[in-house]
Amino acid sequence: MDNSPNWDLYRSFLAVLDAGSLSAAARELGLAQPTLGRHIDTLEAALGIALFVRSRHGYLPTEHAQQLRPYAAALGATANALLRAASSQTGEARGTVRVTASEVVACEVLPPILSALHERYPGLHVELDVSNRAQDLLRREADIAVRMLRPSQEALIARRVGDIELGLHAHRDYLARRGTPATLAELRAHALIGYDHENAFIRSIKHHLGDLKRDMFALRSDSDPALLAFIRAGFGIGICQAGLAARDPRLVRVLPDSFSIKLDTWIAMHEDLRESKRCAVVFTALVDGISSYIEG
Repeated sequence: MDNSPNWDLYRSFLAVLDAGSLSAAARELGLAQPTLGRHIDTLEAALGIALFVRSRHGYLPTEHAQQLRPYAAALGATANALLRAASSQTGEARGTVRVTASEVVACEVLPPILSALHERYPGLHVELDVSNRAQDLLRREADIAVRMLRPSQEALIARRVGDIELGLHAHRDYLARRGTPATLAELRAHALIGYDHENAFIRSIKHHLGDLKRDMFALRSDSDPALLAFIRAGFGIGICQAGLAARDPRLVRVLPDSFSIKLDTWIAMHEDLRESKRCAVVFTALVDGISSYIEG
């Protein structure tokens, strides 16, 4: 095409895809709804295809839109990476760094680490991508990742920080009411807390779970922070990080000799960011902070 659509049109396209309506997407982008509508019309005209079916229920994506989604998302990741790089073209630790981590690590482990970092470098801004999906560092979906497996790409700088141990835990009040199981077989008599749908992580540790199957769980959720909250509330017995449980005197480890999962934990970033001061200080803070958490 002689006149390729500019990035603003693709950004609007992505926003409508995610929000499902012009009004919600307009609020997200800080644009007027008519302006956003013109963006979609212009992009459809430039591409020669219909991207959405307009209805009273919102904007429904067509098959063409779904096929274009990953390419537009890649454009968005690249544009955001460019802005992050441009924001820190000095030798100082300032600008924006995008960090990705799992839900529990992001909510429970990183806050004190990143709070201390911000106190030391107030000009440093962190975008925290909270996701159990492994974001692609090579495509610059994030600058730095906390990973529970060894990164395999050669273009990454990776540092192992140790093993995060998972174990069975319960609130002491629950154990006072229901008793403490002495064997894995006795777990069947207890209120168990666990996953709802299998994902890549569950499949990777399934051989550790043994007889613990989905239909045994009295409370099921795919949200790790929610599972942890129910363990803390005394609902029953569930799996959580031993380091987190150790911080709470109300939580008791159950069957420590029979059930233990160790997650090989790494901090990784793209090698192109080696000379970036802002990324270097965040990388070091994560290595030091998570190492201390594991050792503690």
